[in-house]
Amino acid sequence: MNDGNSMGGEQPPQTWFEKLSRLFIQDPRNRNDILMLLRDAGSKGMLDQEALSIIEGAVQVADMQVREVMIPRSQMVCVEEGQEPKEFLPKIIESAHSRFPVIGDTKDEVIGILLAKDLIPMILQTGKFNIKDHLRPATFIPESKRLNVLLREFRTNRNHMAIVIDEFGGVAGLVTIEDVLEQIVGDIEDEHDIEEDNYIKPVNEIEKTFIVKALTPIEDFNEHFKTHFRDDEFDTIGGIIMQEFGHMPKRNESVEMSGFRFDVLNSDGRRIRLLRVSPC
Repeated sequence: MNDGNSMGGEQPPQTWFEKLSRLFIQDPRNRNDILMLLRDAGSKGMLDQEALSIIEGAVQVADMQVREVMIPRSQMVCVEEGQEPKEFLPKIIESAHSRFPVIGDTKDEVIGILLAKDLIPMILQTGKFNIKDHLRPATFIPESKRLNVLLREFRTNRNHMAIVIDEFGGVAGLVTIEDVLEQIVGDIEDEHDIEEDNYIKPVNEIEKTFIVKALTPIEDFNEHFKTHFRDDEFDTIGGIIMQEFGHMPKRNESVEMSGFRFDVLNSDGRRIRLLRVSPC
């Protein structure tokens, strides 16, 4: 008697959970195998799209380096060692940051980190101010450090900021725990964020290389790079780049347009997030 469980009968289709379990039992060949199953689950409504985006962001962080997300040297808001509070407090209030590198003669000489909250007792302080009495030790890391390793170090050491050093020992920029987390969960904005100031960040001014948010308005991109992309079909540079690819590009895919090379630094299954832009 032939029944549905006989060897010759058709096997019922596997659910996405059974596929996922089978994949782990057989040792997945790479992370893409896992992501493909998770995306399949997302497309069927079995996994929340926001959760899927976070998972993909966490996976991508393992392949990203500090140089891709750091705040470049030229945009660092620093306090000089010899400044009096009346000289640097306006800068601290205007930037609304919580941590500031304190430098000597140049930005290559970072002597410590000043926390804004440590300045509160100054309101009641009398006598001569010595900034060294308020400094926390600075953490220095190479540009090549991977973000997942840095995040683990941030959590272990309870640091929130690190100074990024280039291959010659000079200060290349800084990176915060927020910069890393944004690669996983997306932009973390508060009432002090000024989004327009964060669209385009120089990485290497000599080579004219920039990190550009895909959400950069085309008008702003054209103004900065002296290009002439049209904005009648798309509002952002990410939309134009997506159209040029003709598909959702993965990290490290690149395309050349209008004399510039666009390298995808960060993307998920739905959108491009970060681009590296450099002359061809």
